[in-house]
Amino acid sequence: MSDPTRPAGAKIIAVANQKGGVGKTTTSINLAAALGERGCRVLLIDLDPQGNASTGIGIEADDRDFSTYDLLLDDAPIAQVIRPTRIEGVLICPATTDLSSADMELVSNEKRSFLLHDVLRQPAIDQFDLDYILIDCPPSLSQLTINAMVAAHSVLVPLQAEFFALEGLSQLMLTVREVRQSANRDLRIEGVVLTMYDVRNNLSQQVEADARATLGDLVFRTMIPRNVRVSEAPSYAMPVLNYDSSSRGAVAYRALAEELLTRHRAVKQRS
Repeated sequence: MSDPTRPAGAKIIAVANQKGGVGKTTTSINLAAALGERGCRVLLIDLDPQGNASTGIGIEADDRDFSTYDLLLDDAPIAQVIRPTRIEGVLICPATTDLSSADMELVSNEKRSFLLHDVLRQPAIDQFDLDYILIDCPPSLSQLTINAMVAAHSVLVPLQAEFFALEGLSQLMLTVREVRQSANRDLRIEGVVLTMYDVRNNLSQQVEADARATLGDLVFRTMIPRNVRVSEAPSYAMPVLNYDSSSRGAVAYRALAEELLTRHRAVKQRS
């Protein structure tokens, strides 16, 4: 039974696509930074064993004393795992390569799909006064990704503007449907954001047209352009908003954050 005296809690969004190289981690980092700029309190949960979101936001591997592995598999208190970043308004639960063995270790756990769900609903998280929790999922439909979907209110799907982009999306949508039927009936698709978009490229325009024809309003109006500054920023361990604030990539991620906030305000007004 829920406690009516507790705050409503953060909006939890899983950033997922089983296909690698589509801008999933880049979107997680930069959307978190853009929401932080707008005054939101954001927790970025790195659920990818590669730990690229942790590195890309400035957390060196040697500094990750506690990680999402400890959170899920060793019952570490969330306050011990959450740490500040240099990005205004953004906290992180970093990842290490220990997560690579998580799927095998979770097989015998009866609550294996609900571990992250239960962690994110503990009263201990209230002290961080979060508005958003973004979960950077691994590039697979693994047990870690299922954990993210069971824990989340919605799934944000980065979709690279390339040939066959929509084909891989069908499997992800099927997984979302299965999670909704079995473990999280309120899970919904937050939206699809086109990434690495090149307005000069006929293929990019065709993928956009196909995505909008197939998915309608689920596709965000904002598209993330193919931009060298976005590609360079991770090597400097910072979001593109900090690396080159006026770049096309930074402008696009700010627009994406604004569109997301506008959608949520509209939903809140209707409810």
